[in-house]
Amino acid sequence: MQKLVVKGKKKLSGAIRISGSKNATLPILAASILNKKKIEINKVPIVKDVITMVELLKHIGSNIKFDLSKNKILIHNQNRKLKTTAPYKLLKTMRAGLIVLGPLLSKFKKAKVSLPGGCAIGSRPVDIHLFVLKKLGAKIKIKNGYILAETKKGLIGKRIRLPSISVGATENALIAASYAKGTTYLSNCACEPEIKDLTIFLKKMGIKIQWIGERKVKISGSHNLKSVSHTVMFDRIEAGTFVIAGALTGKKLKISGIDTKILKKEISVLKKMNVKLRVNKNDITILNSKNIKPVSISTQPYPGFPTDLQAQIMVLMTRANGISKIKENIFEKRFMHVPELNRMGAKIKISRDTSLVYGPQQLNGAEVMATDLRASVSLVLAGLAAEDETIINRVYHLDRGYEKLENKLRKCKANIFRSN
Repeated sequence: MQKLVVKGKKKLSGAIRISGSKNATLPILAASILNKKKIEINKVPIVKDVITMVELLKHIGSNIKFDLSKNKILIHNQNRKLKTTAPYKLLKTMRAGLIVLGPLLSKFKKAKVSLPGGCAIGSRPVDIHLFVLKKLGAKIKIKNGYILAETKKGLIGKRIRLPSISVGATENALIAASYAKGTTYLSNCACEPEIKDLTIFLKKMGIKIQWIGERKVKISGSHNLKSVSHTVMFDRIEAGTFVIAGALTGKKLKISGIDTKILKKEISVLKKMNVKLRVNKNDITILNSKNIKPVSISTQPYPGFPTDLQAQIMVLMTRANGISKIKENIFEKRFMHVPELNRMGAKIKISRDTSLVYGPQQLNGAEVMATDLRASVSLVLAGLAAEDETIINRVYHLDRGYEKLENKLRKCKANIFRSN
């Protein structure tokens, strides 16, 4: 099994261009199920979750080609008969596979989709996904680890309020409603930038979608879809990760290929921590930052501070002069990186959904184990800042969501390599 070896205390300098967003690419790929016309998707990140989704679409019969040299996916499903079963073997590592449920059901009036896997960061129930699809007219039961859904007359638009804000359920609802009869009004939606990117893609395909409030959207379903070419938005979590890396160990690190308006909350928190940033429209430069200040944050749905950056900001908090606080409001098991950081010399205490980070502490290299995607990259950041050598096990978690992480860091003078 592969490991990452990081030799710390190297000052990062140079430039990193951010890849396309994994979390935007996955629902866009799922939405391709609706369309028989030509689809071109550009700036696709080459990460394991995207490769798994491509394999899933191939499995159901999609004519899909992934040009790895150009980060481009081409799909053309004219005269293709797609299967309506998404098996466990392809969903066991990736929760996002559940997003094919909505389009399969909406297009073919039936679907059999495995209950998903993914990161072990808590019980992310499928209830809200099923709630929305039932409201649109689906009959659903769960048997032998599979969701069995059907709708004899097809899905029909309704007014639906999501019982709680859910990114995946919002995506499933948007895609399903795009092929449903009539008009759907969704409220209490997630409004992450990746969902807005999905909305842009669906509109290019010919769906009439209008955001009529921060968390309200109107969708007029259509079967008359068009060819589409779309460039995926930048990965805001990758961007935030590298900005934090620059704050931890940077001399002068430029992060480009981004839209800084989308990162307002992250930039605000880092400025409160006394991180020296030069912010332009499409790039951020992080300068050598000393005297890091403690801060209290609470993870929230967008536009709040993202749960996917909680583990990374925690590493920066170990450098702060005082006690920092993180309240995790999204997932109940998202502090599994804390014991590993404490083994490296951090002083972090957990009480239910809250962590207190005592700083400043000098981190020391150790052999550690990644437990999920974002936890794994937090250990990379800790290794960059630590004395001596850090060995990170289970890096397959990292490969699910970061494209060419080691290459990007090595170009900025990090000492990091992969070992078998």
